[in-house]
Amino acid sequence: MQQSAQEQSPSTNQPYRFALVALTSLFFMWGFITCLNDILIPYLKGAFELNYTQAMLVQFCFFIAYFMVSLPAGKLVGQIGYQRGIVVGLVVACVGCLLFYPAASAGIYALFLIALFVLASGITILQVAANPYVSALGPAETAPSRLTMTQAFNSFGTTVAPFFGSILIFTEGAEVIKGDASATQGPYLMLAGALLILAGIFAKLTLPRITSQTGGDTDAKGSAWQYSHLTLGALGIFMYVGAEVAIGSTIVNFFTLDSIASMHEGEAAKYLTYYWGGAMVGRFIGAAVMQKISGRTVLAFNAMSAFALVFIAVFFDGMLAMWAILLVGLCNSVMFPTIFSLALHGLGKHTAQGSGILCLAIVGGAIVPLLQGMLADSIGLQWSFLLPALCYVYIAFYGIKGAIPHAIESGK
Repeated sequence: MQQSAQEQSPSTNQPYRFALVALTSLFFMWGFITCLNDILIPYLKGAFELNYTQAMLVQFCFFIAYFMVSLPAGKLVGQIGYQRGIVVGLVVACVGCLLFYPAASAGIYALFLIALFVLASGITILQVAANPYVSALGPAETAPSRLTMTQAFNSFGTTVAPFFGSILIFTEGAEVIKGDASATQGPYLMLAGALLILAGIFAKLTLPRITSQTGGDTDAKGSAWQYSHLTLGALGIFMYVGAEVAIGSTIVNFFTLDSIASMHEGEAAKYLTYYWGGAMVGRFIGAAVMQKISGRTVLAFNAMSAFALVFIAVFFDGMLAMWAILLVGLCNSVMFPTIFSLALHGLGKHTAQGSGILCLAIVGGAIVPLLQGMLADSIGLQWSFLLPALCYVYIAFYGIKGAIPHAIESGK
């Protein structure tokens, strides 16, 4: 009876508010960890003398976990529930962080890639469990706003991570020592401890159980794949994550170019805060704006603005190109939560499967940066930004047309 009461008035029930507050810590943590990759890439590139393509294997091994783990994670969460799924994800991520210590001791780049894959597998489980959980904790009409607000704390994690990483991993003004990656050991041991503490907390918390999704078809027959706005949204997630990660991964090296800012890596790493901080500020703004303006409209506007800014970064030099690429972060702000919510709208009993499919599409963070790395090695780093620019063209299309629900629903 208590569960029914919660489902009838989730927006006013205290357990739902408490659950949302607790979940924000997870969004912060995985944002923090993911953004540290942007510091790892230039650091490991110098330590192991890698080219851009080899350095982008950091993101490839991290985000390929979403492709390999998302669907099994969806089944796991469906069997053990959202809360236990969160605990499992935190423990797996903790193990991944611990693996950085032996990887640095051995000085083998491949071991770092393995550790990143394990770490990302845990975060994938967290994503599959937490994103639909947030969507379910309240009215379907305000799900994009609610998910955008929690994603804002994800962006807070990505905002502070560059300071953390640049101070503890890079030594100001010093060159990276060839073959020495020991600076990664301390930060990732601290992250492992934090993840383990969170796992213990979530294992003990009493959170509301969500057994159904509101606002959709309750017929369990069929598949989430039959919804065109979901499949097109999955491609949108692929493009968005790919573009955002590719840009974030190359900003440090971009700013070291003589034609842009001629910065040292340690100084350039701190400017990542503006890129990810823009996403944080934009999500707080977007959460309020989308109470009045449709998510589709906001998504299309932001995607077109991002395209224009990347275009400027490609065809201009100096401070104009530098700040243009940083401002893309502001445009990125609402994209993931808005695409995610629009794609899940009306899926009903297929919501868990749909969430797994959308998290599967996060593999864009593996593919697009790797392709941009190949372009950077062949045509130059600045010209390689044309690839993420094309990604924003598709996202604008999704906001204008692709997000309109089209589903083959029996009896409707």
